[in-house]
Amino acid sequence: MADATPSDAPRRQRPVPESLREYGRGIAGGLLFSLPLLYTMEVWWAGFTSHPGSVLGYLVATYVLLLGYNRYGGFRRDVCWFDVFTDSLEELGLGLLVSVVVLVLIGRIGQGTSLQEAVGMVVVEAGTVAIGVSVGTAQLGGQHREENEEEDKKRLEAADHVPGQLVISFCGAVLFAANVAPTEEIVMIAVETQPWCLLGLSVLSLLLGGLILFQSDFTRAHRFTRRRLRRDVLAGTVVTYAIALLSSALVLWFFGRFNGNGLSVRMAQVVVLALASTLGASAGRLLIQS
Repeated sequence: MADATPSDAPRRQRPVPESLREYGRGIAGGLLFSLPLLYTMEVWWAGFTSHPGSVLGYLVATYVLLLGYNRYGGFRRDVCWFDVFTDSLEELGLGLLVSVVVLVLIGRIGQGTSLQEAVGMVVVEAGTVAIGVSVGTAQLGGQHREENEEEDKKRLEAADHVPGQLVISFCGAVLFAANVAPTEEIVMIAVETQPWCLLGLSVLSLLLGGLILFQSDFTRAHRFTRRRLRRDVLAGTVVTYAIALLSSALVLWFFGRFNGNGLSVRMAQVVVLALASTLGASAGRLLIQS
């Protein structure tokens, strides 16, 4: 995907790490804006019941929306139409990929799912995910904000204030978790999801938190995170996920989602909700401070 700056026309070849960072921002943005819908029963049923022609029309309409946003929205107004077409196609592909991964991990797509049902669910979910990918890539990157040296120094000092960062991470995690925790879908997913899928969700949450905080430069994350040593990255990723798990448990308890459920179901609920909490503890934390 092309960088979100007017100076990028004509398109230039970028190093692989830079491209991967941009894809990372896109994936984070896609989940940031669409995760509640990925956890929503009504959206799953829309995918089940949609006619193949409607699904195809929805896919085409999503691509048209991406074309419009990438051409006229955000910081892409000066890029050529070839870049717009290719960027939109890449974003739609990422939306489809992210939707497949999440729907498989939460047990909505499995061996008993027909091809038509699976395609319907993926396409319906991917529409919102792909738009989130586009917005995340264009608006949440680190290239378009400038700060003076004094402000950057204050940001670095804030990054070293560990208690403050933990509090902000917890606030972001609770903010995101509270949007999903009261729904019946969390309990349903927790009851029906296989243990290997729960493990996959844990790994995805860890990778997502580390990616947002330390690799993608999501909203110029380097201003708020310590990345001096590998142990800083590892510790920051693990602590972020631990905060996500703790906040998920507290929010679920507050909304009474543990009542009448055994320990295994409670733990599964925490792991399922922790994906949203991790987004809050990482991306939400950065957006709050920005």
